[in-house]
Amino acid sequence: MIAAERRNMIKDLLIKNKSVKVSDLVKQFDVSEETIRRDLNQLEKEGIVEKNYGGAILVDRKSPHPTVLPLQERQQQFAKEKELIGKKAAELIEEGQTIILDAGTTTWHVATGLAEKGPLTIITNAMNIAEQCTTNEAASIYLLGGKLRRNSLSTVGPQAEEELKKYNANYAFLGTSGISLRHGFTSSDLYEAEMKKAMVLASHKRVVLADHSKLQKAGLTSFCTFQDVDIFITSDLADKQVLDDIAKSGVEVIVVSTSDE
Repeated sequence: MIAAERRNMIKDLLIKNKSVKVSDLVKQFDVSEETIRRDLNQLEKEGIVEKNYGGAILVDRKSPHPTVLPLQERQQQFAKEKELIGKKAAELIEEGQTIILDAGTTTWHVATGLAEKGPLTIITNAMNIAEQCTTNEAASIYLLGGKLRRNSLSTVGPQAEEELKKYNANYAFLGTSGISLRHGFTSSDLYEAEMKKAMVLASHKRVVLADHSKLQKAGLTSFCTFQDVDIFITSDLADKQVLDDIAKSGVEVIVVSTSDE
């Protein structure tokens, strides 16, 4: 089978299933993993797919902003990178502190690093993060009420925003849909953006977490500028020039190494 024919078949699979895995394609076409990755690289250059950890997803060409995928799909994207970023963020937290954890797949990995932290007060709008935080038996966990967003298992809306006004947290750990040198940190959902703004106001230090794919992408709306953020944590896969520009705005940039992964 020639490469063009195989890529057309991969396109058909993407249209049908919205995503593909490298391991599945290797078996289906009886070719090497390297061959499949070359195919996906070419499809990415054509703007058809966005590669992720272990495969690729179909690009939504109807939307000018990043597509908001279901939670399970987003958890698979750049999974190891997000894990490393989340663990680094958890190192900032000290026993007895109050923290806010935004909904998101990278912030979920912060929660996985809290089991041995001792007493903490944890505030979150994400059901899956609240559940993960129960591994710390000494933690007091507050799940914000509001309207449930099914694709992220998170609550949004005026009720949740009003609850946040009660708190004065040491840290807020925030996810982002995109990072733009012009617009700052952005979200693809207006309601989630308002939640993030409320979290910024309810915290002393603000930490934004993002894998390298979020850089130089602008979501639907901005939720804070670089001047509103104290620390930005990403990986060494991110564009160094962009990171330098963010650092020049006064943000402490922490870069985790992926070289051993």
